Amino acid sequence: MIGIDEVGRGAWAGPLLVVAASQITLIDFPVNDSKKLTKKQREAIFEKLRQICKFGEGWVEADEIDKLGLTKAMRLGVARALKALGAKETEEIIMDGHINYCEPKFVNVECVIKADAKYPVVSAASIYAKVTRDNYMAKLSEKHQEYNFANNVGYGTAGHRQAINDFGVTKYHRLSYKPVKESLN
Repeated sequence: MIGIDEVGRGAWAGPLLVVAASQITLIDFPVNDSKKLTKKQREAIFEKLRQICKFGEGWVEADEIDKLGLTKAMRLGVARALKALGAKETEEIIMDGHINYCEPKFVNVECVIKADAKYPVVSAASIYAKVTRDNYMAKLSEKHQEYNFANNVGYGTAGHRQAINDFGVTKYHRLSYKPVKESLN
């Protein structure tokens, strides 16, 4: 079974990251939606998951999201994640949410709302995605401290909006997103 989840869909800056996870051994500890765990809990579980699961990452950069739109960007991220994992077309795939973003060749896909709270393998994908993207945004924050990416991880906050107003945008900002566009006018 493969679990798929994403992080960064609604962010104003930074990439979208889709992660496909498959279990190597049984997950014998509690996992949950990454948003319900503290940063410390996520990082501790992340290290355990890396030992018992395989992961495929599907990164979609801000300029690709602007060019493609969010739906096509999600499809691209899912395709990249499944390819990186080496997924077979007949494998059972559980995707968080209600939209199937998999290519039609994947014939055994089930979309489940809140799947990250119901299926440990989707929770694993959720936690892996969140920790990996958050770490990426923290590194990005070292180069662009004025945007405070280490804390807002690219999402819309009052401080992020003010930074855009004061300093403009970076190549990591999603120019097609309405709040970013509005801040530029």
